[in-house]
Amino acid sequence: MTGIFPNVDWSDMLLATGQTLYMTLISGIFTFILGLVLGLLLFLTAEGGLYEKKWVYRLTSSFVNVFRSIPFIILIVLLIPLTLLIMRTMIGASAALPSIIIGAAPFYGRLVEIGLREVDKGVIEASEAMGASRWQIIYKVLLPESWPSMISGMTVTLIALIGNTAMAGVIGAGGLGSVAYNEGFEANNNDVTFVATIIILVIVFIIQFVGDRITRLVDKR
Repeated sequence: MTGIFPNVDWSDMLLATGQTLYMTLISGIFTFILGLVLGLLLFLTAEGGLYEKKWVYRLTSSFVNVFRSIPFIILIVLLIPLTLLIMRTMIGASAALPSIIIGAAPFYGRLVEIGLREVDKGVIEASEAMGASRWQIIYKVLLPESWPSMISGMTVTLIALIGNTAMAGVIGAGGLGSVAYNEGFEANNNDVTFVATIIILVIVFIIQFVGDRITRLVDKR
């Protein structure tokens, strides 16, 4: 391998892979939780929702639309004060987490809302006719029926998170993006950039494969 990729430091590449996986895993967990809350809030407070509140829906929808529309590299800069407040630093994998989460959660929240809207209204109406409370409808009807869409949406979001971690790496977060740019592109070591890219692609393919498998398992339709 040394002869094929003479400029690749495999220990650094392993460390960078671990940093990328760390950022993706932690940000993925928080993105799922916050996105689920945002998606439920959007669906439940919309016109005709179980907790219809138009002003809450408009406020939440505006928040989601604004943060979905800001390019991630700009969002990192905008959130520097918040990052410093929470993490006390702008350097390192952990320092990138607030920007990655805030950038991805609204995106996933909109996917959750779309998944909830796909639930057959007849099932909801039947549950109401049987005397189910609103919380029972959410817990026993809406969430189970929309799990396939939510998991599929989370798969897409995780892949987007990989891209965000790569961009964050360019400005000091570490990970494969940092290696590809600093040790590969800037040092004119094309083999380093190539290997980092291949590892990112492998991670993406694994996430897509696992996500598709889980989606098929939970899809009872």
